[in-house]
Amino acid sequence: MRGRDRGRGRSPAGRAWGGGDTLRAEERKEKPTEGESAAGMPTCPPYPGGCTRRARGLMALLPRAPLPPPCSLRDCLGHSAELAFAVEPSDDIAVPGQPVMLGCKVEGIPPVRITWRKNGVELADSTHSTVLANGSLMIRHFLLDGGGSPSDEGDYECVAQNRFGLVVSRKARIQAATMSDFHVHPQATVGEEGGVARFQCQIHGLPKPLITWEKNRVPIDTDNERYTLLPKGVLQITGLRAEDSGVFHCVASNIASVRVSHGARLTVTGSGSGAYKEPMILVGPENLTLTVHQTAVLECVATGNPRPIVSWSRLDGRPIGVEGIQVLGTGNLIISDVTVQHSGVYVCAANRPGTRVRRTAQGRLVVQGPQLSPHLPHPIPGITLTISGIGPEDEAIYQCVAENSAGSSQASARLTVLWAEGLPGPPLNVQAVSVSSTEVRVSWTEPLVNTREIIGYVLHIRKAADPPELEYQEAVSKSTFQHLVSDLEPSTAYSFYIKAYTPRGASSASAPTLASTLGEAPAPPPLSVRVLGSSTLQLLWEPWPRLAQHEGGFKLFYRPASKASFTGPILLPGAVSSYNLSQLDPTAVYEVKLLAYNQHGDGNATVRFVSLRGAAERTALSPPCDCRKEEATNQQDPEAPALCEETQLSMLPLQGFSLLEEMPLEALPPQDVGPGLPSEGPAAQPAPSGP
Repeated sequence: MRGRDRGRGRSPAGRAWGGGDTLRAEERKEKPTEGESAAGMPTCPPYPGGCTRRARGLMALLPRAPLPPPCSLRDCLGHSAELAFAVEPSDDIAVPGQPVMLGCKVEGIPPVRITWRKNGVELADSTHSTVLANGSLMIRHFLLDGGGSPSDEGDYECVAQNRFGLVVSRKARIQAATMSDFHVHPQATVGEEGGVARFQCQIHGLPKPLITWEKNRVPIDTDNERYTLLPKGVLQITGLRAEDSGVFHCVASNIASVRVSHGARLTVTGSGSGAYKEPMILVGPENLTLTVHQTAVLECVATGNPRPIVSWSRLDGRPIGVEGIQVLGTGNLIISDVTVQHSGVYVCAANRPGTRVRRTAQGRLVVQGPQLSPHLPHPIPGITLTISGIGPEDEAIYQCVAENSAGSSQASARLTVLWAEGLPGPPLNVQAVSVSSTEVRVSWTEPLVNTREIIGYVLHIRKAADPPELEYQEAVSKSTFQHLVSDLEPSTAYSFYIKAYTPRGASSASAPTLASTLGEAPAPPPLSVRVLGSSTLQLLWEPWPRLAQHEGGFKLFYRPASKASFTGPILLPGAVSSYNLSQLDPTAVYEVKLLAYNQHGDGNATVRFVSLRGAAERTALSPPCDCRKEEATNQQDPEAPALCEETQLSMLPLQGFSLLEEMPLEALPPQDVGPGLPSEGPAAQPAPSGP
């Protein structure tokens, strides 16, 4: 729709519908107010639970289930009316044979019944897993597959239910702790005194293993500044000495296991003559792809004599900054808590001290984000649930669940439907009549009953081909029984229905009615006019193939500006995009009009004035041009003289001109396509003009 907010309707009093955690709607049945029974005695809110079935997108509506008995007044007081999670279970890594506790705490009017699901199936209470009094789930001995018992690994959900409905917590993924064998063992190496040695190991585990190193079966001294341990399992030793020789082991540990790699011997040799050695980068930064808030480790190990100075820069020239930046050892760059702005190419440079001699290496860092939450690393578009024709059966707790491979998150709200008696009946005799291509007039008569309290009417409008949730509303005063709906689209079917409003609520909807807007004539076509010679004009415009599908085409008129009457119309098919006027008076100024027409009539004309005076002299100096060929030539040589002329002065409506007399058909000049210019589409046919 053009120029209108279709997203949210308003009542005659101006109150917006929708929004908030508790949704409300009006219906026509009486119901006791909250906190009072039909007999006037205090009680809990009497609205039933259950769910509706009109869910779209990621909206997960929970099935109707048996409800616990009502609570007593004493139990109801002091509790939130909304059922909500104060604590939800979290992802965890469990050690086989050890206990696991999954937390769950729910707020809401009691009694609240809490159950648990594993992989979508309700867990039965047993000696192996038990729901505690506080709602948490206790698994006494975490099991893996084997021995005839199913694995306890899986996705767990806490399910809470009271008399208003049922909500489900986010999913918590429980995995068993594991430790693989080493994928990469450290390798033996030989280094010179004063040089650099590097060991590396790789191993996978859940949770991520902690890597430490041993030399000759003794943990290395982490206080030794010459020893650098990187988080990815790398040990660097700078300024090698003879006493550094020995056998090194990588040690990986987590809650599942401890593993020790093969031994790798380091042999430190003499430094020789201590001769000058060019700077060299032994290991440069790797290409990394991380998500926001992770830590980036960019390694750079350089050697040379004298020892080179290692520095870092960005290839794009932007500063690296200082916040969250750390340098480990002699040149490793650590960026903690990375953001998308940290993405880029990082350059490690090893410089010979006091000179410009240097070597470089580079690696690309890609940071993906932003994060929606700790459990949802990628955002999702907004999703809206719309319920049309609200009724008492739609009362329920509605829950939106977002889920991806990293986890899930949820939010819920309760819909309460209010009943009222004495509301008016639906408006009657609703009719819709098309007025124009963009307007429809809708009329109706008063409801049969309870009309005294009516404060206004609301007209509901939507395209007939659109779903109900795309409708919009327009409010009308109570004394008005017709309304002109404007700003509609041409040749489009629309559906209309009406409700009457009182201070206590709305009537039921009237019977819907359909109406289609009228079609409209085409817009003015863009027209260019070129002088081809002393007596010839070339007219150019965009082809309009769709005109032929709607019984249309183009009409062309022309006349010397000094004359009162036009020649035309010359009828042209919609696929034609050019026409040449020949045998014109070279001393005259001509007025040319082009319009498009279809089954709905003639559109406004595009008008151009063009002078042929002086064209004879220019033609004597230069032969007539092929304008299309000339355009291509001028594109290659911008300084080439333009031999074709074009004049575009104004655009006026066709109604501003009249055809006082028409040239007979046999007197109309034949179409001249000009030298080198082929005609386009079927031959044009002149025809008498309309009135």
